[in-house]
Amino acid sequence: MPLLNFRDPASADPRGERIRPGILFRSAQPDPVADAATVRELYTRGIRVIVDLRSPDERGDDDWAAAEEAGITVVRAPIVPDDTDAIAGPGIASLRTSADLGRFYADLAASAPTAVADAVRAAAGPGAALLHCAGGKDRTGLLVALLLELAGVSDDKIADDYVRTATALPEILAALATRHRIALNDGAVGDEGDGVAGRPAVPAPLLQAPREAIEVFLETMRARHGSAEGFLLGCGVEAAAIDGFRAKAVAEAVAEAAAEAALPATAAAARRPAHSVTAAPQPVFSASSSPSRPAGEPHS
Repeated sequence: MPLLNFRDPASADPRGERIRPGILFRSAQPDPVADAATVRELYTRGIRVIVDLRSPDERGDDDWAAAEEAGITVVRAPIVPDDTDAIAGPGIASLRTSADLGRFYADLAASAPTAVADAVRAAAGPGAALLHCAGGKDRTGLLVALLLELAGVSDDKIADDYVRTATALPEILAALATRHRIALNDGAVGDEGDGVAGRPAVPAPLLQAPREAIEVFLETMRARHGSAEGFLLGCGVEAAAIDGFRAKAVAEAVAEAAAEAALPATAAAARRPAHSVTAAPQPVFSASSSPSRPAGEPHS
């Protein structure tokens, strides 16, 4: 499928211990536009909403035209500062370390509460959701991290998903340079340019997917807001939407355990069959599994 950096973040939790596979996907932008074959694949995977996190200047009118014609909803939720003064930390040009990038993610997310809230509501709705920005790393990465934390996925597994973008970065950067007709530094991942004409100096952390960046983002977000839930409530996301995403995303075994824990002891005991034998847990996700592609076009 010609969507770079496309994956299911649940692959970082392959035994399905915390999150169901097939409900949340991430990718880079379509390049140049999503064609019929791409849309068929998305539809086959159950994707019914696409959340586009790019700014109006980055996206094209026809990027997702084929998806919308097929009945897939496209929600445009640009994660750009609602107020340019809202980012209190160092600007992009001042990023030097992976930790700087993580703190920048926290500032960026806090500066665009409307878009963050729209994206979470869309992810909580019916069907699977695809989230993407330009490269599928920074804006997509911070939003996916928030949703995974909301579902109870550990920081280690959230970071495992984030760093997988590194393998796709050479293709992503080449596609971005072609689409926007610019040369990113020397074209080498992690190489900071000198800012000469035609070669804008992009800070090295933005050309990498360092594990520390997403770890610092999560730490900073919790230090400021307590949890992903606290942050999202502050962005205006309704409690019902948060509960809806959890009900949709959290692995079945986790949901059942939580429901049982909420019952009185006598009721919980009554739900368990007498002399039951606990079966060995079976994985609910296989990284090698791939749905078959339908012969015809998707129906709206």
